[in-house]
Amino acid sequence: MTDLTRRRFIGAGAAAGAGALLGGAPGAEAKRKARRKATKTRAARPSRQADVIVVGAGFAGLTAAREVVSNGKSVLVVEARDRVGGRVWNHELGGGDVSERGGTFVGPTQDHILALAKAYAVDTFYTYDTGDNVYVRDGNRQTYSDTGPTGTAPPDGPMLADLATVVTRLDDMSTHVPVDAPWHADSAADWDGQTLETWIKANSVNPDFMKLVRAATRPIFGAEPRELSLLFTLFYIASSGNEDHPGTFERNFDTRDGAQMWRLAGGSQTIAFRMAEQELKRRIFLNAPVRRIVQSASGVRVICDRLELRGKQVIVAVPPALAGRIDYEPILAFQRDQLTQRLGQGALTKVAAVYDKPFWRDKGLNGTAVSTDGLVSATFDDSPNRANPPGVVFGFVGGDQCRAYAQLSDSDRRTKVLQQFQTFFGDEALNPTAFFDTLWAGEQWSRGCPVGICPPGLLLAYGDQLRAPQGRIHWAGTETSTYWNGYMDGAVRSGERAAREALDEL
Repeated sequence: MTDLTRRRFIGAGAAAGAGALLGGAPGAEAKRKARRKATKTRAARPSRQADVIVVGAGFAGLTAAREVVSNGKSVLVVEARDRVGGRVWNHELGGGDVSERGGTFVGPTQDHILALAKAYAVDTFYTYDTGDNVYVRDGNRQTYSDTGPTGTAPPDGPMLADLATVVTRLDDMSTHVPVDAPWHADSAADWDGQTLETWIKANSVNPDFMKLVRAATRPIFGAEPRELSLLFTLFYIASSGNEDHPGTFERNFDTRDGAQMWRLAGGSQTIAFRMAEQELKRRIFLNAPVRRIVQSASGVRVICDRLELRGKQVIVAVPPALAGRIDYEPILAFQRDQLTQRLGQGALTKVAAVYDKPFWRDKGLNGTAVSTDGLVSATFDDSPNRANPPGVVFGFVGGDQCRAYAQLSDSDRRTKVLQQFQTFFGDEALNPTAFFDTLWAGEQWSRGCPVGICPPGLLLAYGDQLRAPQGRIHWAGTETSTYWNGYMDGAVRSGERAAREALDEL
């Protein structure tokens, strides 16, 4: 050893010895202080106990908790927001009228959300669909009826051949995708190895057809066709049905006989309110984001900033992107973590304008518009269901347009949206009594909407982790549903399934 090396070695040994004499290796005192602080924090943090702990009070979490209670077991729910409902959120208009910032519609084959509405005496009513739709492409405006062969999709002459071919082929391909395991489809490797955009380009003739495709994916997914795995798109179509009725693109996209057919009286969040008040009162803790989940041989601890809950099983009913931000002990299997690293939320903003009356109805329009131009890709009439209601029209701003919208000032956002509404419905659209928007990608406890987006390769590599329990942890949320993935019905279904899993382990 050289003198320099020897001196370093002796010095390091002396330091280590001094550390031992003082009570441990370097940093030991800091570690002891951290342990004492953690012990004091645990002692100060109130603790509650139940058979099952549910993380998230959206439709998935509330449904799971309801199922646990109905089976005679105890449950506690923690929610990061100051409200229940998750991605379902009423907006008060005044005078008892509401609009919806989030999930709005229900339709045929969405049996589970409809059953829940019935159980809590929340009536459905038809989305206003009397009159014509509006379609705008490249500055040209036309009106059309959704009773035609294309339904809500616009009958754009130059694109009709591509529309018919593509929708027919996608519907047919989707029948070969198992809704409970799309990664097991015979062509899964091929379909998950390409984007929807790549496939559309290879299977359409008119180059302008991609504009119409974007006008569909932006409101449905909050994403561009280039961001979507073809396999995920086919699964989404297959999931737009139930056990007795195969999913179709038409049922997903249409208002008449489709997913936008009905609305819920009092706003969709009314169901969440009644669930919380009637069956889960004093079982829900708001303003309590979960920071850590600790599993052990004896049970599970769910740790919030000022609260700790203990149970035998836990149901995490938040989007995968948020579930991945919780600290787990022991750490989850790497496959689950790889899934949540890749499964981001769609980028979607919902914009709405309120008027003295739904003036478009007097013009023979139903409030629905589809546009390949501007920020807003699709609109719907969201006016209250009563005589002489105020007029409310909302629009979806998704994908690239959502990202562009976020860069604008508040005044520019309002101006650009109202100018589009003017193109759709007339000059009266420029003078609303109120305007509001909801940037779901900017919501801290959503980070996007309406659903988690699977890029190419994700389902094939990690799709089997979507619902796979991790010890005492079970996963819920619309992203985990086999049917109506991305919709309120899918959230309800997922809560029911996760509750069954947890109950089976008690």
